[in-house]
Amino acid sequence: MIIRRVFLYVVGVLSLILGIIGIFLPLLPTTPFILLSSACFMRSSPRFHRWLHNHKTFGPILDNWHQNRAVTAKVKKRGAIWIVFSFTLSIWVVPHFWLKIMLVVMLVVLLSWFIRLPVTEYLADSKENH
Repeated sequence: MIIRRVFLYVVGVLSLILGIIGIFLPLLPTTPFILLSSACFMRSSPRFHRWLHNHKTFGPILDNWHQNRAVTAKVKKRGAIWIVFSFTLSIWVVPHFWLKIMLVVMLVVLLSWFIRLPVTEYLADSKENH
């Protein structure tokens, strides 16, 4: 049992790091890594699980995902903008034409998956609306 908890804790930390890096890099998706981190911490470290769910940025997204399997329109809009921005920057920087084509294909696939995510809105007295 201790080995399992340590393994889940390490996977949780690594996925949290990858999720944070994914905010800035187009090839790493943030949300799946944060969700994986939450699931790992739930089974290995209640303290980190609480911290992640109480985090001002990740907490509302995680809670909304767990309750509704959806994101808010605000999160979807910000995510789409950052996906397009980061891929555009990468396409501009990459020197090889075949890499540019691959990045465009990945952009289309990722963006089409992302914009299909269900959208939910919070009620008026929710902290997300402030």
